Amino acid sequence: MLTVFNHPLITHKLALMRDKNTSTKDFAQQLDEIAGLMAFEVSRDLPTKPKFVETPMGPCNTMELAQDVVLVPILRAGLGMVDGIRDLIPTAKVGFIGMFRHEDTLEPEEYFAKFPNMSEATVMVLDPMLATGGSASAAITKIKERGAKNIKLVCLVGVPEGVKKIEEDHPDVDIYLAALDEKLNEIGYIVPGLGDAGDRIFGTK
Repeated sequence: MLTVFNHPLITHKLALMRDKNTSTKDFAQQLDEIAGLMAFEVSRDLPTKPKFVETPMGPCNTMELAQDVVLVPILRAGLGMVDGIRDLIPTAKVGFIGMFRHEDTLEPEEYFAKFPNMSEATVMVLDPMLATGGSASAAITKIKERGAKNIKLVCLVGVPEGVKKIEEDHPDVDIYLAALDEKLNEIGYIVPGLGDAGDRIFGTK
């Protein structure tokens, strides 16, 4: 259920994102491009159905996508992956979910959610970083409650701790990473990672 992409273009672009001197503009652009490259592979097993068309040269029996694709970025960093995937799948619908960590319980809680119909769709949950896995797992639970059945978690960089969390909580969800990094540090950041993806995408601190 875990796929880590070993593609020269993805690795090259991710190296640019890891560099602490990369500008906000270039960081966001590389994320956009990596998301598109990953989506090409993530979509490899999307179901298709027969379609008949007339080409300029005559009739053709071909195939088309059989169901909707829904992208669900986890706010806010997940937004940075949407455009790159929609460039590849322009018919994809987009839902949104926001999670925050409760000050007392330290458990992730939903603060915003808006979804299209997901019951018959392939749903790609987007978040650049898979660290502890707590927010991603909670978001997936909420998405399942809204009717989603076929879910793929698409992240840029993850660590074994986060992967294990998703595998334990959601064994039916496939995980796709551009890189599997070493570990989490004492404050929960991925090492070597690339820093706070949301801050680097939007230029905040």
